[in-house]
Formats: sequence, C-alpha cells, structure tokens
Amino acid sequence: MSEFDPVIIAFVCNWCTYTAADLAGTSRLTYPPNVRLIRVMCTGMVDPQYVLKAFLEGADGVLVSGCHPGDCHYINGNFKARRRIKLLKEILPRFGFEPQRLRLTWIGASDGVQFAQVMNDLVDQIKTLGPNQAKLEMVI
Repeated sequence: MSEFDPVIIAFVCNWCTYTAADLAGTSRLTYPPNVRLIRVMCTGMVDPQYVLKAFLEGADGVLVSGCHPGDCHYINGNFKARRRIKLLKEILPRFGFEPQRLRLTWIGASDGVQFAQVMNDLVDQIKTLGPNQAKLEMVI
C-alpha cells in the first residue's frame, strides 16, 4: 500500500495568511503540495458549514488561519473565528471526526517561514491520525 497523503483544506485570510503563503512561495520554502488554499477576505467569514462540508466531502484536515488577534482588517473577525472553531471542535466528534483534524492559527503577512512550518506540522499530524473515515466510506 502506498503512503497516505492527506488532503488539507486551508481557509486563509486574504490580508495575512494568504500573503504569508505567497511569501513562502517566493522565498522558495517548501511545504506539502496536498494543501489546498481557499482565500477568504477574513477568517470571520468562514462559516462552520464550510468546514463540515470539507470534512464530509473527504478532506483529511482543515486549517483556518488569519491575522493575529487585535490585528484584523475587519476589527473583530478573528475573534469570531476563534469562537466558531472552539464550538466546531466540540461538535466534530458527533459527526465522527477527531477535533485534532481542525486547526486555527494566526499567521501574519511577513511570516512565510511560519506558514511553511505550520503546513508541514499539520500534514504530519494528519498522517498520524490516518485518512478521514468519510472518504473511506465514499470509496466503499
């Protein structure tokens, strides 16, 4: 059997984390190619339904990442995201997903190195958890 390559969906803030991802790319930093970035204007706009849909459609892990608290371009969007992620982590087991498959991070625009490190760490963590069970059930 081949090595498990997890699919990671990353909802990233346009102003900070997406810019850090761009910086990581222009700096030629490497992170696994199985991370799919979805640029949103603010992490406060990430509806919990988007996260659940990603898991139900087979994503092995989901990252929500934006500006540092107090540094949001939309004033309090990252505080909204933090509350939503906390609640999502509580209800994910009801859907059959481990809360460790969901991560919230704050990555500033100049943190390209941190972005690459977070992506590598998240992929390693998801590899230890194994494939998403919803994906396995779709195959069967």
